[in-house]
Amino acid sequence: MTVQPDAIHENGAHFAFTDRWGGVSAVPYDQLNLGGAVGDDPAAVRGNREIAAKALGLDPDLVVWMNQVHGRDVAVVEGPWGAASAEKDRTVPAVDAIVTARRGLALAVLTADCTPVLLADPVAGVAAAAHAGRPGLVAGVVPAAVEAMIALGAEPSRITARTGPAVCGRCYEVPEEMRAEVARAVPEAWSQTSWGTAAVDVSAGVHAQLEALGVRDRRQSPVCTLESGDHFSYRRDRTTGRLAGYVWLDGWA
Repeated sequence: MTVQPDAIHENGAHFAFTDRWGGVSAVPYDQLNLGGAVGDDPAAVRGNREIAAKALGLDPDLVVWMNQVHGRDVAVVEGPWGAASAEKDRTVPAVDAIVTARRGLALAVLTADCTPVLLADPVAGVAAAAHAGRPGLVAGVVPAAVEAMIALGAEPSRITARTGPAVCGRCYEVPEEMRAEVARAVPEAWSQTSWGTAAVDVSAGVHAQLEALGVRDRRQSPVCTLESGDHFSYRRDRTTGRLAGYVWLDGWA
């Protein structure tokens, strides 16, 4: 597994994004598939989650996952939902953002083209992870996550934001009407493919939303998942695995 360079941040906030290598899943989920609802062997997913967590110095049982549904609902968490499971657990709430004020507790978001959004205010001790696909961008899942952080004492000027590998605006082709719909909600997401057709840039839209909220310390991954053979891409492969983004703060869980 190759961890992106923001795995450790000097202010006590930790961010990490996985690639597809170093796990135990078989084709077409090879190798480090971390998604439990894509048809992979649950035992392999459990093994992959343990491999990834240990590579990051995390306890696999202290990583909080989501049942992502492309919405804007946010859950505030103080610990994992229950027994660690790689299967789609019906007891896990259907949310697309999780927020915690518990230091040392890792939050995880799964993607395979959507934009993984990691947020942290180390001073307040508040962190968040959000899943921003096109529907979630329009619905405002990232602003909702920031609002939940603020309710726990975070301040936008102190929040550090990192977005991970995602399909880029030059590759995310959509119908013209869909681009117009997204642009009405988030104008900065308007894009065009490298071959001249209508497109949406979800990551650009996310960063515009964060800018409007006063979050200035931001960094965007240069990796396009559709173009990169080192990353899972649903648009490219359809049946495939899921990457993960992790965020946590120094301290005891």
